[in-house]
Amino acid sequence: MIKSWLITFKNAFEGIFYAFRTQRNFKVHLVLSFLVIVLAIWLQVSLEKLLFLILAIFFGLTIEMTNTAFEKTVDLITEKYHPQAKTAKDVSAGMMLIASLGLAILGLLILLPPLWQKLFS
Repeated sequence: MIKSWLITFKNAFEGIFYAFRTQRNFKVHLVLSFLVIVLAIWLQVSLEKLLFLILAIFFGLTIEMTNTAFEKTVDLITEKYHPQAKTAKDVSAGMMLIASLGLAILGLLILLPPLWQKLFS
């Protein structure tokens, strides 16, 4: 039982490391996430707002990995160009774009007011 859990976690970490090694956007997301957390701490945002930011970060990384998994699955099914494969990949990329825009808006709504106050008060 413990061995199966260890294998499960090993496989999960392999997936995370794969995303980190191969996906430029995953790396960008991690760097921006680190900067957001540092900025939030510097601005002394409330614990509730910090929790929203952390949840948003994990959600964004999860969607990024979902997009990667989806694209790799499509590549496994067909290596040739196919309009439906393109549509599937485009929709997956669009999912990531919508999530990123929503998460960016959330981050701005949380961080912009205290940043404005700190810089201009």
